[in-house]
Amino acid sequence: MNRSEIRVLIPRAPGTNCDSETAMAFLDLGVMVEVVHTQRLFRERNLMDYDIIVFPGGFSYGDYVRSGAIWAKECEYRIGRELEEFIREGRPVLGICNGFQLLVEAGFLPGFEGRSIYPQAALANNPGGFQCRWVRVRHVNRGNCPLTREIPPDAVLEMPVAHGEGRFLFPRDREDDYLRRLYEQDQLVFRYAKPDGTFADGEAHYNPDGALHDIAGICNPEGNVLGLMPHPERAYYGWQTPGWTKRGTPPEYGDGRLLLESIVRYVERRL
Repeated sequence: MNRSEIRVLIPRAPGTNCDSETAMAFLDLGVMVEVVHTQRLFRERNLMDYDIIVFPGGFSYGDYVRSGAIWAKECEYRIGRELEEFIREGRPVLGICNGFQLLVEAGFLPGFEGRSIYPQAALANNPGGFQCRWVRVRHVNRGNCPLTREIPPDAVLEMPVAHGEGRFLFPRDREDDYLRRLYEQDQLVFRYAKPDGTFADGEAHYNPDGALHDIAGICNPEGNVLGLMPHPERAYYGWQTPGWTKRGTPPEYGDGRLLLESIVRYVERRL
């Protein structure tokens, strides 16, 4: 398949606010992009007409109840089976920030035995409140997640976060078991890191939301569903990155492009 034929679906809902930046980034990669309100998606669209689905960031439905919870239940009720089929076929699903929260609430992540009826994890309130700043994450996946295979092992990427509920947690009584399973099934993808690449080790300056084990992003056991709290679409172009004005001219692209390009290349290889 020619790259220009790859179709990306970006659903949006009341309160999402990153769909335009996400669409702009994917358009730069030479693919077709549709941003569709979920109510219209439920009535008029077939998910199987697309090659990639990206649930963008924002604050869907005001993040009432819990972040992403209402949007997740709405999608579960209206397109849950179709989304399961989409994922079973190996098509990629990316959840960014609020989209990550949706995928956790809907049981697709971590999805140790496939989609779970009840959430197996939570993205809870940050101990330090809302955080909007640049952070670093280290790519720790060892090959199970095909969506990040173009990113070198242990590469450190700089991207911004903007969330008040991103503290990744497992139930206390299952914490050790679930963390072990993340490692055994190679579902860890990104961990918060310091500038030298060492892990944040819970330090608030480097781990902005107090996430367990510095977890910033995970995938499902098959590797084609990926969720992360940082925003690659806000680190796509060089002029979006911090500090370039001191150097005079911005780089052409930022680190976020590595991730989105990797997803598109996965689809090219797959098709």
